[in-house]
Amino acid sequence: MYYASFGILAVILHLILNHDVIKNGKKEPSYGPNYRYRLFLSALMLFYLTDLLWGFAEDSKILLFVYIDTVLFFASMAASVLLWTRYVVAFLDKKGQRAKSFLAGGKFIFGFVMLILIINFFKPIVFSFTDKVEYVPASGRYLILGAQFLLFVFIAVYSLYVAYKSEARERAHYMTVGVSGGIMSVFIVVQTFNPFAPFYTIGCLIANCLMHVFVEEDEKRQQDIITEAAQTEKERYSQVSASLAADYDAIYYINVETGKYIEISTGKLFKLLAVPQVGEDFFKMARENVDDNVYPDDRLFAKSMYFRDDMKKILEERGSYSYQYRLQLDDKPRYFRFNVMLSEDGDHFVLCVKDIQDTITKQIALKERQKMSVTFSQIAEGLASNYDVIYYIDLENGNYVGYTSKNIYGGLEVDEAGQDFFEDAVKNVSLMIHPQDRDKMLSAVSKDHLLSVLDKRKQFDFQYRLIVDDRVQYTRLIARKTSDGIHMIVGVENINDEVEREKEHQRALNSEKELARKDELTGIRNKTAFEELKQSVQENIDKGVNYIPFAIAVCDLNDLKKINDTKGHKAGDDYLVAAAKLLCNVFDHSPVFRIGGDEFVVFLGGNDFASREELVEEVRATSLTNRDKTGGPVIAIGMSEFDPAKDKSVSMVFERADKLMYQDKKQLKTTV
Repeated sequence: MYYASFGILAVILHLILNHDVIKNGKKEPSYGPNYRYRLFLSALMLFYLTDLLWGFAEDSKILLFVYIDTVLFFASMAASVLLWTRYVVAFLDKKGQRAKSFLAGGKFIFGFVMLILIINFFKPIVFSFTDKVEYVPASGRYLILGAQFLLFVFIAVYSLYVAYKSEARERAHYMTVGVSGGIMSVFIVVQTFNPFAPFYTIGCLIANCLMHVFVEEDEKRQQDIITEAAQTEKERYSQVSASLAADYDAIYYINVETGKYIEISTGKLFKLLAVPQVGEDFFKMARENVDDNVYPDDRLFAKSMYFRDDMKKILEERGSYSYQYRLQLDDKPRYFRFNVMLSEDGDHFVLCVKDIQDTITKQIALKERQKMSVTFSQIAEGLASNYDVIYYIDLENGNYVGYTSKNIYGGLEVDEAGQDFFEDAVKNVSLMIHPQDRDKMLSAVSKDHLLSVLDKRKQFDFQYRLIVDDRVQYTRLIARKTSDGIHMIVGVENINDEVEREKEHQRALNSEKELARKDELTGIRNKTAFEELKQSVQENIDKGVNYIPFAIAVCDLNDLKKINDTKGHKAGDDYLVAAAKLLCNVFDHSPVFRIGGDEFVVFLGGNDFASREELVEEVRATSLTNRDKTGGPVIAIGMSEFDPAKDKSVSMVFERADKLMYQDKKQLKTTV
């Protein structure tokens, strides 16, 4: 009973000291020190219980009872050592050979103890009992305790070393871990020479008390400080939001570097989007929410606005900026304006979101009223100059009026009118439309079909054939919604001449057009195609259009001449084809051009632009591997982004990339 009293005391103190840790441990991540400390405490509780029961078992003189408890005693001891080692490595947040050695040591001791306990069933090498059920320690017990002693000494010394290198709170914590290991080492020695005294339990209890007082309690105090600071910051947010919330539907406070964010205020309308209120990466969250919440036509633009480096650069240059796009609420698009402002500390920025749909609607209504000041006949005249017939249709009731152009000046007169354009169109199909086109025409002029298409696109085009004076006439129908959203304009034009010209032109240019833009050897686009793309991009730059972010990668194939000279031009051609294939596989979302004998260019946009650094590094890594091992294509590459603040032409971007390519080419030749 005397022996068991120490175990009872240890269990009681263990539960009192570690109640919060054991209770709340499930809330911690499984790889963190707090979770591992909880596992250690659970193993330690099991050890205390087996030690407590050993006192009763030994007094009972029931051999099976005391034998099983002794096995559990050593097993739980080994488990606690293993879990203590795992906790210390996680707590010190160390990696490398020492950490691996400690973990290996803990696993070794656990495995070793399990092994010799199994052997002990057949040959008593750890302990045995006399006929009078008296405990007799054997040599294996000393090996177990000796191995634990060495492990605790090493952990204690290393923890104290880490403490010496640390500062303030961390030093105190690491010193506590080291001292706890030292105490366990001392009590293991005492336990070794006193097998019938609970010194191991006493050592665990003292070490646990030290950890509770100097680590766990200090962590709680620190958490209280953090909580209080967070509450103060939240009150500050509340003061900011109180002054801004009346004008905005949502306000976010974001750390520029880490991306951590908190939602300060959200209006009822914006809550429908279910955007997370707090998070670790605002930029990633914002891009991921685009597909769910942004109107399809605006998604590409919206995603481009939420890259950390781009936002940081603009804020450093301007301090604040704004942009707008449409969000989908209840399956209807609404315009929102986003104002971004750098905070005074320079480490955070505030994003304010405002619903401006009503403002946009008023602007549209104003423009419509301004347009109404121009007579409808003048509007129709301007439209009808390109069509044979124009229909102006009220989408709410189907009423329509048709106009036809009679001379070069577009003088108009009412051609026909009716109560239901869509019903009349269906009736006319069997009278006017070529038999082979009637089914397609019936589907095309259905009201539901037209509205569905125009919800996704600004314009609907449909070509069909009329029967006029027993002759086939190719005709095009073009439908668009008006800006008020409740009317539709349908234009019909005779395209006989256009179709004939197109047929003749297509036959002449089909193969020639393709060949003019395609590299014959590699099958990718050639220099002509690149110059056309370059000219198109340049026109947008000259017009001041906010061009989607892009970059240019200039590539040069190494050793082509050497291969041609030593292995022949067939091998050189294969080398070029392999290089083109490598670039197309890496930049699988961007066009690749061959602009010279061994020169290639890649125009990066969209996803490839967002991952440009990783893709360039992939080409470099593959080239190094090919150079050193496989013998595949070795490509020098240089990449540069378009900077609207500095670049006046695409050529400036190309020249920077070209210089970087030559640097990389030199690097490939000089490094081994």
